[in-house]
Amino acid sequence: MPDKALAGVKVLEWANSISGPYCTKVMADLGAEVIKIEEPGFGDEARQHGPFLNDNPHSEKSGLFLALNTNKLGITLNLKTPTGREIFEKLITQADIFVVNHPPHEIKDLGIDYAHLSEINGKIVMTSITPFGQEGPYKDYKAYDINCSAAGGVSVGIGEPDREPLVMPASQGAYLAGISAAVGALFALFARELIGEGQLVDVSEVEVWANVVTGLNIITYIYRGVSGIRQGTRTGYAYYPSGTFPCKDGYMCLTAPQQAQWERFLELMGKPEWAKDPRYTSRRRMNEEIADECDNLIIPWLMERTKDEIFALCREYRIPFAPLRTVDELLDDPQLKAREFFVEVEHQETGRLRYPGAPFKMSKTPWAIEHAAPLLGEHNEEVFVNRLGYSKEELSTLRKTGVI
Repeated sequence: MPDKALAGVKVLEWANSISGPYCTKVMADLGAEVIKIEEPGFGDEARQHGPFLNDNPHSEKSGLFLALNTNKLGITLNLKTPTGREIFEKLITQADIFVVNHPPHEIKDLGIDYAHLSEINGKIVMTSITPFGQEGPYKDYKAYDINCSAAGGVSVGIGEPDREPLVMPASQGAYLAGISAAVGALFALFARELIGEGQLVDVSEVEVWANVVTGLNIITYIYRGVSGIRQGTRTGYAYYPSGTFPCKDGYMCLTAPQQAQWERFLELMGKPEWAKDPRYTSRRRMNEEIADECDNLIIPWLMERTKDEIFALCREYRIPFAPLRTVDELLDDPQLKAREFFVEVEHQETGRLRYPGAPFKMSKTPWAIEHAAPLLGEHNEEVFVNRLGYSKEELSTLRKTGVI
């Protein structure tokens, strides 16, 4: 019995930045063999983005690239050359899944679209991740994560009510699109056992946003005729308190949707006299109409206590609470430590560094990082010579002619 969930699955990746590489990282860390194709001399765009170790820009020291490309075999291949495409097609014949996040017109111009690849390998699962998908008037538009969150209807609801909308931070859409693509690809692989052939998995980052986040807003619009209300630090359509509040040493997130929770919160505050005022009996009204006034009543109490002190009280009184962790606090969080979430990986250019771990845990076929991200073209000889049968002399010629 294999000790990896995806042992034996062969994946070919031609993707840049976050969405495609994150999709294949999930597969690689679960045991799939992933061969990553990069442009000769330049590589994945993520190599040019920080953070860089010691703030020293270097294509082999990008924290973003190193985190997203563990457990992969790295090769260079110029798909714009006839020889490069010929080699690519040989790799496709050996692959189960092909992951790409380049624009549809570029894929078609190179002759590596699904219609063509399925003729070469009828069992191939081609997984495309683009801003707008493979069809429609926007299919060839290029966009970044902030564009997709805006086009997907998310950004309009982020920020303070009387200010301009804000962008969704931390490239969340790219990661969501990546994990959605991984799920879609594996579903298609499962379906291949049923129907006997592969298929195209078409992931649109805008549609991922529209599905995951905007769905509730659409329901709210249908029911209430309200669209894109920005709530700032509060949760909309909720009972007070529900949002982010300051305290002595930072910020905290507090909510009390159940009346009993609110009463316990008042109890731990010492049953203040203001709570008897009839103005504060409707917590829906408190949240939607007089939230600033209510904040002024509880924030002074919060500002006298640290996150940990409030956390301890809320655990005792069974009130939903979480401190807003900074990155250094997250690295030292006892819950994440207990689950061994962060892992250390040794890389020949950076030494030993800590990286985020698995997005989920499996008890019988666990996730693991066994190899650091590859250097640019690190596995050219392994793949082209040992697997595809090219001689070392031919490999040298491929390098001199710019094919690899």
